[in-house]
Amino acid sequence: MAFNFGAPSGTSGTAAATAAPAGGFSGFGTPSTTAGSAFSFSAPSNTGTTGLFGGAQNKGFGFGTGFGTTAGTSTGLGTGLGTGLGFGGFHTQQQQQTTLGGLFSQPTQAPAQSNQLINTASALSAPTLLGDERDAILAKWNQLQAFWGTGKGYFNSNIPPVEFTQENPFCRFKAVGYSCMPNNKDEDGLVVLVFNKKETDIRSQQQQLVESLHKVLGGNQTLTVNVEGIKTLPDDQTEVVIYVVERSPNGTSRRVPATTLYAHFEQTNIKTQLQQLGVTLSMTRTELSPAQIKQLLQNPPAGVDPIIWEQAKVDNPDSEKLIPVPMVGFKELLRRLKVQDQMTKQHQTRLDIISEDIGELQKNQTTTMAKIAQYKRKLMDLSHRTLQVLIKQEIQRKSGYAIQADEEQLRVQLDTIQCELNAPTQFKGRLNELMSQIRMQNHFGAVKSEERYYIDADLLREIKQHLKQQQEGLSHLISIIKDDLEDIKLVEHGLNETIHIRGGVFS
Repeated sequence: MAFNFGAPSGTSGTAAATAAPAGGFSGFGTPSTTAGSAFSFSAPSNTGTTGLFGGAQNKGFGFGTGFGTTAGTSTGLGTGLGTGLGFGGFHTQQQQQTTLGGLFSQPTQAPAQSNQLINTASALSAPTLLGDERDAILAKWNQLQAFWGTGKGYFNSNIPPVEFTQENPFCRFKAVGYSCMPNNKDEDGLVVLVFNKKETDIRSQQQQLVESLHKVLGGNQTLTVNVEGIKTLPDDQTEVVIYVVERSPNGTSRRVPATTLYAHFEQTNIKTQLQQLGVTLSMTRTELSPAQIKQLLQNPPAGVDPIIWEQAKVDNPDSEKLIPVPMVGFKELLRRLKVQDQMTKQHQTRLDIISEDIGELQKNQTTTMAKIAQYKRKLMDLSHRTLQVLIKQEIQRKSGYAIQADEEQLRVQLDTIQCELNAPTQFKGRLNELMSQIRMQNHFGAVKSEERYYIDADLLREIKQHLKQQQEGLSHLISIIKDDLEDIKLVEHGLNETIHIRGGVFS
C-alpha cells in the first residue's frame, strides 16, 4: 500500500497501479495492489460500484483527481455536435454529478481486516510454525521485518504468511508532512499533464504540443487548447497545466470543466494517444470541498498512528492552505527531497531575476538623482536670470521716481543681513574659530604624537558632509547677497542720474 496524492484510477473503486511522478500536489508515493481497504481520491469508477471505497483490493491513498467526475449523456469530446458543443455547455446536453456519499462510503471489509490483524499479531508475538524455541527467534525476525516494512512473516504451517509492507502499523519509516491544497474551481478547467520530457523540449515545441492536443480533442474548431503554465519536475519530467475554451455559435465562450476534460483524457483510446505524446499522468487541479477535507482529516491513513495524525493536524502551520499527508518509506522521502530541491532552484532563479531587476532599478535611480540635481542647478540658474531680468525691468519702470518706503525697507533688511554675515560672532567668525581650532589640534598632534585622538570614520564623514553643506549654503548665500548688492548699486546709480537730470532741468 502506498499513499498517493494524484494517481488516476482506471478501474472501478481502485486506485491506479501506476507510479505517480513527483511534483507539486500530484503524488506522494507509488500505489501498490496489496489487499486491504481502499482509501482513494482518484477518478470515480465507470461501473456500478457504490464508490471508490467499496469492495476494492487496494490500499491506495489517492488525492487530487476525479472529484465530482460527471457521468451521463455528455462525457465525450466531439460528440453530439448536432444539439450541443461537444461538452454540453450551451444547449440541451445534461450531466449527472456523482454523489459524494458514494465517494466517501466506508469499506465493508471488517472480517478480512480482523483476520489480517490477528495473523499479524500471531506472526509478531506467538508463531507456532516449528513448535520449539526457534519460534521465539522467528517472532523476533518477523518483528524486524515488520519494523523495516518488507518481507513475509511465517507463523503457522496451515496459514499463508503475512505480507509485511511499509504501510503496516509497526513500520518505523513513516512520517507526516504537508502539501498545499489547490484553490482552483472545476469551472476553471485546469488539467495537469505530466510529460516524460525536459522543460526545454516542451517549451521549444509548445505550439506543436498545443496542435497535437487539439487533434486529440477531435480537431473541433469550436475548441481551443491553452497552456496555463509549465513547470519542471524531478527526473527530467515536466508538468503542463492546460485548459480548453469552448466557443458557441453566438460568440460566447466558456472553459470546459476540469472533470469533463479529465474524463475525456481517461478514455482508453485517448489515453493511448496521450501516451504517444509522452504523457505519463493526467489529473485535475480542483479544490476540495469542506466535506472532503473533513472526511480526509477525520480518518487517519492506513498504517498511520491516530495519535500522530492528530498531532500533525495540530501542528499544521496553515490549516487553510496546507493539508497533512503521510510519508512512508525512503522512496517517498527522496521524492519530496527532489521536489524541494527543484523548488529551491526555481526560487533561487527567481531571486536572481529579482536581484538583477533591483540592480537595474538602482542604476536608474542613480541616473535619475543625477538628472534631478542637474535640473535643480539649471532651475536655480534660470531663477537668477529671471530675477536679473525682473530687476532691470523694475529699474526701467521706476526710472524717474523717488525711492519708495518698501524699497527702503528692503535695503535696510539687506544691510542687516550683510552686517550679520560680517559680524565676528556670526558665520565668518565661527568658521574662523573652527579653522583656528583645527590648526591648533594639528599643531598639538604634531608636537605630542602619543596623545593623538582618533575620530570614528563614519563620524568624521558625517562632520565633513555637514561642514560641506554649511560651506555650500554660505557660498550660495554670499553670492545672492553680492548679486543683490550689485542690483542695489545699479538702482542707486539710476536714482542719482535721475536726480542730476532733474536738477539740470529745474536749474
